[in-house]
Amino acid sequence: MYICICNAVTDRQIRAAVAAGAASLSDVSMQLGVGAGCGCCREAAEQLIHRSACGGDCSTCDRREIAAA
Repeated sequence: MYICICNAVTDRQIRAAVAAGAASLSDVSMQLGVGAGCGCCREAAEQLIHRSACGGDCSTCDRREIAAA
């Protein structure tokens, strides 16, 4: 699924960037250009980055309190 239409960036590309060490929207933006156009994708990209970094299971995530906020 496309997350950033302006730069044709998919969720798979963002997950791959996180798996390779990207830890923030800034990191992913530098690699893929996410959020560099109109900016409408930033919130969705940040959520995806967070879920990818945590593995998607908030019950075992060290950042559980942050995820619940």
